[in-house]
Amino acid sequence: MAATFRRHPQDAPTINLHEDWEMRYWSDRWGVPRCQIVETVKRVGVGVKNVARALGKDA
Repeated sequence: MAATFRRHPQDAPTINLHEDWEMRYWSDRWGVPRCQIVETVKRVGVGVKNVARALGKDA
């Protein structure tokens, strides 16, 4: 039986827009589409706390 692992961002304080699985993680966690995350990162930077705050979500 294959073990399944839930991936978490390696550098948790920042968002890596170039990793598909990481974008899926943040999109699922915050319940927003990826395009909204990308737009928010363009405005406030890659910091998870800043993005979460701009989206009205918990970091």
